[in-house]
Amino acid sequence: MNYGKKGVRNKQKALHSKSAKWGRKFALTFFNVIIIAVVAAAVIGVSAGLGVFRGIIDSAPDIGNINVQPTGFSTFVYDIDGNQIAKLVSENSNRIPVTMDMIPEYLPHAFVSVEDERFYEHNGIDIQGIIRAGVIGITSGTFSEGASTITQQLLKNNVFTDWVTEDSFVEKAERKIQEQYLALELEKVSTKDDIILNYMNSINLGQNTLGVQAASQRYFNKSVSDLSLSECAVIASITQNPSRLNPISHPDANAARREKVLNNMLKQGYIDQPEYDIALADDVYSRIQSTNKEVADTSVNTYFVDALTDDVLEDLVAAGYNETQAYTLLYTGGLKIYSTQDPEIQEICDNVFSNPENYPDNVRWYLNYELTVEKKNGDMENYSTEMFKEYFKESNLKFNLIYSSQEEAMTAIEEYKAAVMNEGDEVYAEKINLTPQPQVSLTVEDQSSGVVVALVGGRGAKEGSRTLNRATDTVRQPGSTFKVVSTYAPALDSAGLTLANIQNDAPFNYADGTPVRNWYGEAYRGLCSLRLGIQDSLNIVAVKTLTQITPRLGFDYLQNFGFTTLVENEAIGGQIKTDIVQSMALGGITRGVTNEELNAAYATIANHGVYIKPRLYNTVVDHDGNVILDNTQPETKQVIKETTAFLLTDAMVDVVTKGTGGSVNFGGMAIAGKTGTTSDYNDVWFAGYTPYYTTTTWAGYDNNTKLTGEEKNLAKKLWRTVMSEIHTDLPNEAFSVPAGIVTATVCSKSGKLPIPGLCDATLSTEYFAEGTVPTESCNVHYQGSICQYSSLPATEFCPFKVEGVLELTPIEDVSLQSGSSATAQVTNPDGSVSTVTVPPNQTNLCPHNAEFFATPGYEAIIEQQRNEIQQRNIAAQQAALAAQQAAAQQAAEQQQAEQPQQ
Repeated sequence: MNYGKKGVRNKQKALHSKSAKWGRKFALTFFNVIIIAVVAAAVIGVSAGLGVFRGIIDSAPDIGNINVQPTGFSTFVYDIDGNQIAKLVSENSNRIPVTMDMIPEYLPHAFVSVEDERFYEHNGIDIQGIIRAGVIGITSGTFSEGASTITQQLLKNNVFTDWVTEDSFVEKAERKIQEQYLALELEKVSTKDDIILNYMNSINLGQNTLGVQAASQRYFNKSVSDLSLSECAVIASITQNPSRLNPISHPDANAARREKVLNNMLKQGYIDQPEYDIALADDVYSRIQSTNKEVADTSVNTYFVDALTDDVLEDLVAAGYNETQAYTLLYTGGLKIYSTQDPEIQEICDNVFSNPENYPDNVRWYLNYELTVEKKNGDMENYSTEMFKEYFKESNLKFNLIYSSQEEAMTAIEEYKAAVMNEGDEVYAEKINLTPQPQVSLTVEDQSSGVVVALVGGRGAKEGSRTLNRATDTVRQPGSTFKVVSTYAPALDSAGLTLANIQNDAPFNYADGTPVRNWYGEAYRGLCSLRLGIQDSLNIVAVKTLTQITPRLGFDYLQNFGFTTLVENEAIGGQIKTDIVQSMALGGITRGVTNEELNAAYATIANHGVYIKPRLYNTVVDHDGNVILDNTQPETKQVIKETTAFLLTDAMVDVVTKGTGGSVNFGGMAIAGKTGTTSDYNDVWFAGYTPYYTTTTWAGYDNNTKLTGEEKNLAKKLWRTVMSEIHTDLPNEAFSVPAGIVTATVCSKSGKLPIPGLCDATLSTEYFAEGTVPTESCNVHYQGSICQYSSLPATEFCPFKVEGVLELTPIEDVSLQSGSSATAQVTNPDGSVSTVTVPPNQTNLCPHNAEFFATPGYEAIIEQQRNEIQQRNIAAQQAALAAQQAAAQQAAEQQQAEQPQQ
């Protein structure tokens, strides 16, 4: 700084400068304007925000007009004629409202501890919970932590029921603001007990139950007022995900959640350490399993309605409803469900499947048995079906819970009780479930529309709603029914093969060396067309064909046919499993298929190659008449060409006219179909169709016991009985031939164009898609010089040439593990004809080529071969003479027997 006289004068001059004064004034003014603008913008923004917020609040429902108590209306199901076939009422969903004096103190505390730990402190919204969820979301990058209070959840489920239709962020934000606002308002007019009570009466608790009373009766067979701490924790654990945390189907997942509930209750002071220890040690899940089958719905629905219910629930969730809302809407929403069931066809199916005359006389019974014993000292001991089975297997290793009569089963039960109970013990609970065997299932579909008109999920008395449905839920090995959809469909559709193509039914191994077995034993049929392979269900022909077109192609077609149970590459039991294997041709897959999906695949062929996802309902209408589910335009796709569908159909007509399915024929109706039998006779199927309907029947034991005797034909018998009655009043129709189909004459032994004079005895007329008629001549029949030693076409150097006719087996692809062999007809020197099987030879010519004659010592080899030829001729002559003598002897004996007695 310059503090001299000159510096002071300069400073004074600068202070009194007019330009400097104006600069300072302008800067100060500009700064003030900026400050005012910022303040004004903030005031305007806050005002606008407050205005928008006020508008959202003003548009919220009036707290005086809303009702958070659970309400509901009956849901009705109708068939195609408008007849009511089921009524889904709140009682069927087991909603039974209770008052607070019936609720044990543990139960609301269990819900609060895990769903809303500050429920009794906050005023409807949990600011601390919102902050926590936000922090977790920011730090983890995933905003999945819930912050809704029990009050908000109650409003969301019972007031804001249309939240699933919100499409934009603005709509969701608006609803969330209204939800929080109403939560604050509700807390002003309702007590905490009223809010938690309505919440407990409303929530979905799995197993088709709504509310804690229904859940208590379903899982423990007692009133909610009698629940223990452990049982309260089980129920409180369900609500987060009623399917995944179901204590019956997923006890391990529920147990993990229950432990969290108990830990929270201990931490939050609702229980003390002794109470916690007792509850955690409780074997509650054994008790749940032992009471599971004792509890049945008040109204038992049919298998069709069970399957329909599952489909509607699945579609509601797909439409945006959560599981609680879907259950609530279905069972208490006053819906009208218009199903696809044809009452006449369903009645036919029910009558046929319930008629004892349609089953073998020796009905057997499959036992499931559970026992709870109260010991003399008051302890409880539970005994499962598996424990029952292990007890009897100690004396009979083949014991499989199958009994020849119900009386025999009851005798075994008494023996078991005597073995496990001591003096002073008492039977506390006992469950006996005897199911007639073999079991059955059926699906009937109108292939032109994809509607399922009838469905049967088992035989015998149906004990409850939504029980095991063998038509839609059970997966079984499809056997030979898979040959058509996994192998022949892709082979004809995109792999360049035709029904005339030939495979050699001869010894053949899978890639791992395991032999492929034919169902008819160890014999082989030689050259067979694909048509014959379908007609007579030839295993080796099918496996060779799938190997040729590749299992990957077959797997891709199966997926397009609608199968959802296939395994592409999955870790199961510590091993990587896949269905993309050669055995897939014969139905050898990891899990199996359902009747409904197998039937839909065959309906695709019947529907000219167009897949239609099977459907059990057309529309679902809400209480106000609005359509909430429209299923009239289901998923469709062209899986195979129309010409391919016809070729498969025509081949499967042969199955039922002259092949393995002949017993299903009735009247003059056109029928196409395929039998299916697993190698060990655990499952038998028949999948087939007429121009009207596609139907698939299955029979087998629930525990995979081997079928015997008449049981093996049960699927075909039931199919014929049902379908003949369904078609009683329908005019006979033939399958239509689409454009693009032509016929041609081929040699049935080669599948190629016949050679005049050689193939006359093996001519066959076959259908082809345009452009696939063979252009090559027969490569099986041969006429000319034949090597008498090898019975192959002779080389120009062959010393054993004779003229004759050969039937050769063409050399197959190396991947099919085959060389060439031949069956030769050779004229012997004495004029007789011999038939000789020729060993494999990749050249299809005799071995006497230039290389043979260049081999040192070939003269000795020729001499040895000449001797072999002579020995064969002698043996053939002796065999012919013996045959002549035997025939003469038989004729003489017959003539003597026919002379009149003196």
